[in-house]
Amino acid sequence: MDTIRENDTIVLTYSGALDNGEVFTEEKNGVTIALGQSELPPTVENALVGMAAGTSRTVRVPPEEGYGARQKDLLQSIRRENLPASIVPKPGMILGLNVVKDGVNVQVPATVMEVAEDTVLVDYNHPLAGHHLTYTLRPLRIVSQQ
Repeated sequence: MDTIRENDTIVLTYSGALDNGEVFTEEKNGVTIALGQSELPPTVENALVGMAAGTSRTVRVPPEEGYGARQKDLLQSIRRENLPASIVPKPGMILGLNVVKDGVNVQVPATVMEVAEDTVLVDYNHPLAGHHLTYTLRPLRIVSQQ
């Protein structure tokens, strides 16, 4: 039986969960992935190498290989008057806010943490930052081997 090697292209299903069991992503139909193209965290790619189609493996990804550590400087207070009048911010809401990055105005997601009378505390960290991520990997087939 063929096993997955570095730089192979494979089709797999997977699920990703937090330590509390909450599933944050799931691919049930199969997705094509080319190993060695930085499409997956290194821990996940390394876990796939040596697997055969039809098998299953669980791998835990530390925050530094996932979405990084939470950064306190990405918590920012913004004035409510700077939000569109149509937005009524509530904790947990994800807003698309405009920021200047490398001289270019881009829209980035920010999670509302707290709402005060005149200000809104938002978190620009990725929602999965700071979390260990557990993936269950199920290769369906090897499309091409290198």
